[in-house]
Amino acid sequence: VQLQASGGGLVQTGDSLRLSCAASGLTFSRSVLGWFRQAPGKEREFVAAISRIATMTYYADSVKGRCTISRDNDKNTVYLQINSLKPEDTAVYFCAGRLSIISDVVRTTQDEYFYWGQGTQVTVSS
Repeated sequence: VQLQASGGGLVQTGDSLRLSCAASGLTFSRSVLGWFRQAPGKEREFVAAISRIATMTYYADSVKGRCTISRDNDKNTVYLQINSLKPEDTAVYFCAGRLSIISDVVRTTQDEYFYWGQGTQVTVSS
């Protein structure tokens, strides 16, 4: 299984970014997916999650209203759109996945995910 995150970069406060994570070797349509991030000197934290057929999404309070997680099961890709970026959004963003028997469920803790991407750096300048 491979998860390849991309789309990060250096942006200014207020800008938007769309991160992508392409999966291979994973039964994508039967997997729940999530995004996490790790800022310098901090622990990795949950950002957003989406259920198998996108019927459920869940967001961390820190990004709620600014973030949208989505998925394209035909392209085996999950996305994270982040708007109104703030300097505190600066972090390495990781995508994660795991198979799920249940279709309408999201996973919000790191321990619940089996597969991880390598991360993409997002830097927001003030």
